[in-house]
Amino acid sequence: MVSLSRGANTTIPTGLLSVAVSGAAPGSVDVMAFQLADNRRTRTDADFIFFNQPRSPEGGVVLSAGTTLTVDLARVPTDVDTIAFAVACDEGFTSTLAALPGLGSTISGAGVDVELPVSGLTTERAAVLGEIYRRGGQWKVRNVSAGWDRGFADLVREHGVSVDDEPAPATAGTASSEPAVRTVAGEEKLSFEKRQKLDMRKREVHKVLLSKNATGVRARVIIVIDKTGSMTAQYRGKVVHRVVERMLAVATQIDDDGQLEPYMYARGFARVPDISVENVESWTEEFLHLTGTHRGIDYDAIGQSNDELPIMNEILSSVVPGRPVLVLFFTDGGFRKKGPIGQLMRAASAAPVFWQFVGIGKANYGVLEQLDEMEGRTVDNAGFFALDDIDKVSDDELYKRLLSEFPDWLAAATRANILP
Repeated sequence: MVSLSRGANTTIPTGLLSVAVSGAAPGSVDVMAFQLADNRRTRTDADFIFFNQPRSPEGGVVLSAGTTLTVDLARVPTDVDTIAFAVACDEGFTSTLAALPGLGSTISGAGVDVELPVSGLTTERAAVLGEIYRRGGQWKVRNVSAGWDRGFADLVREHGVSVDDEPAPATAGTASSEPAVRTVAGEEKLSFEKRQKLDMRKREVHKVLLSKNATGVRARVIIVIDKTGSMTAQYRGKVVHRVVERMLAVATQIDDDGQLEPYMYARGFARVPDISVENVESWTEEFLHLTGTHRGIDYDAIGQSNDELPIMNEILSSVVPGRPVLVLFFTDGGFRKKGPIGQLMRAASAAPVFWQFVGIGKANYGVLEQLDEMEGRTVDNAGFFALDDIDKVSDDELYKRLLSEFPDWLAAATRANILP
């Protein structure tokens, strides 16, 4: 049997398949499926297969038992690109899907034997377990393991099914009362694979914010990227490119317009165009450089050695009183101006800016390593951690470390009247 982890996929043959949901205690969840067109929506409500409508119009998908779907790929219409199979907590089940540790699904038949164990769910009451989809003239299956805190209604609406009755307002403190994962402009233009990857990352960011009671927070999100000569290996291996892609998920959940405001820095700095979910891939190719002139930006003029003070002062000069700013500052170290940087950080502690410094690679980070012990600040306005190999750090771990101190700063800054 092949076991697919969250986000993994494999090719399957056309044929008659059985999709069996496992690990669900009787009465805990309802099993359902959606036939989706290329816009990721059902063509009509008849494409929603559940206990009251157990068969798709063409008979390609049938809820043949309480927790088992029969899928005949040969009978699936050509304008259906994806079959998503999902679960939603029953009204009488008051917990979340995380309370079902063995939850998962198995696909068998036509020479196929694949299991999709669920992972990464915490507060969700409905989730897509997996998807069978067309790609390049073949059928493939993917472990999705992504869900909705508010349960059934949000699940079906996401897939284009109308819901006549609005659910009763949830009481404070219940899982379904939590804010949903935020969607931003441009996501609808992404390919299937790119949107799935972004969705998974957004959910990890959302979980961290949820655990810190910081969902719904809005702040200007800035990313500062080291382009000194010592970063050559990180650029050549496109480590920096992947960092930018991962940071975009943070902006989608926190920034006012869901975009990153980027700066390249060395001895000088350059403000480069904003990064959105729609342009991130082309942006990394157009603007992540160490030398030369690209899109009208002279990277040689920015320099090859580092001086953090100019870019930090530039950011502070653009602050709007009362509007929080989260600065994601990526560097490979070399902060040698301990005294001036310490003086700046103390003065900046009265401004609505939180500085999250992230060290990339093995290096000497100087004053950054003493931030937690720095005295004389109005509030603790900075965090720092270093990663020898950021590519080896999972999204959930990266976002936990990245966002662990920002919500605490928001609370402290509010108490100190830095924020309203």
